[in-house]
Amino acid sequence: MSKNTHSTAKPNFFGSQTESDLLAKPTESSPKIEEVRPETAIVYCEGNFAGIDGKTANGLARHSEKYKILSIIDSEKEGLDAGEVLDGKKSGIPIYRDLGTALAHAGRAPNHLIFGIAPASGMLSPAERRLLLRAIGYGINIVNGLHEFLNDDPEFTAACAKSGVIIRDVRKPRAKKDLRVFSGRIAQASCPRIAVLGTDCAIGKRTTATILASELKARGIKAIMIGTGQTGLIQGARYGLALDAIPSQFCAGELEATILEAIENENPDVILIEGQGSLSHPAYSTSSFILRGSCPQAVVLQHAPGRKHRCDFDSMPMPTPASEIKLIETFAKTKVIGLTLNHENMTDTEVSEAIIKYEKELGIPSTDVLTRSPERLVEMVLSVFPQIGAEVST
Repeated sequence: MSKNTHSTAKPNFFGSQTESDLLAKPTESSPKIEEVRPETAIVYCEGNFAGIDGKTANGLARHSEKYKILSIIDSEKEGLDAGEVLDGKKSGIPIYRDLGTALAHAGRAPNHLIFGIAPASGMLSPAERRLLLRAIGYGINIVNGLHEFLNDDPEFTAACAKSGVIIRDVRKPRAKKDLRVFSGRIAQASCPRIAVLGTDCAIGKRTTATILASELKARGIKAIMIGTGQTGLIQGARYGLALDAIPSQFCAGELEATILEAIENENPDVILIEGQGSLSHPAYSTSSFILRGSCPQAVVLQHAPGRKHRCDFDSMPMPTPASEIKLIETFAKTKVIGLTLNHENMTDTEVSEAIIKYEKELGIPSTDVLTRSPERLVEMVLSVFPQIGAEVST
């Protein structure tokens, strides 16, 4: 939250300013807007909302415990509702063409501007740098989920000092001297642990884990989700870490320690671990660390039947669920208990056909968590861990 107090501004004070005007370097006469509470945010996702690289913004539009999302910035989807774009259901989160329009409609400055794009490079473009600096000039805090840590950038630190705001570098790990190595204590934890893994990156693992946690809680089951990426942490996961930013020697240990902290502090009925990447994907190692660090008793696998090749790798075909399941169960002492589908590039009829096909082929339950009843997802867990539901009903 901004530390300085700004003068009250009218909702339309931006007038007819264009985005190029708003990207101009702040001056002493630049207008200031009074900050508001609770924690409010605008999410920047230019050209990527509802796309694969817009997964941070997509996730925040669907679910956010930490921030009240006021709007999304994406000129390609200007005037639309974020919920309708993502899932065909209105969410009340509008999409605006640029920062100026979003701020003008907000009336007052939000507490935060969240960078909602997750590009493969993990770095800001020159235009994006200017945009974030402009927001800082208005006294808006920045939430940054990239691998580029803005608190280490002299230009950004100087701008923050001048405006009295802060930057949250979500992916920045703790100091190396404080990082923890794997201890093996996770083997003594009696709380069931379920990892939600996938056949590719940006395939819906976090969304499935979030919905599963919510549905279990609605039934009186105390489920704790462990975030393992920047989006889950921005959404407000109480326990988690950006696993892909931690030195590999400490990944399993940091995840193990985080899960043990959650168990010791919360005494949950079940732990859900958000997956990252894919165990079979040569570009990612995070799934292997998740399996090692959490030692899950069960896995829910997310798959996109309509996706022909891996994200960002046109020459790399998607694996089959059967091959991924075999790899997971060979790599770790665990069992894949269900398959969840991402319906991208599929009709509703094709989703139904895929569910029937995979249940027959794999011998495990299958569902689409966004277009089918969440009851099937809950059944996947309770059928394997009936003691969870039994404890609630007694």
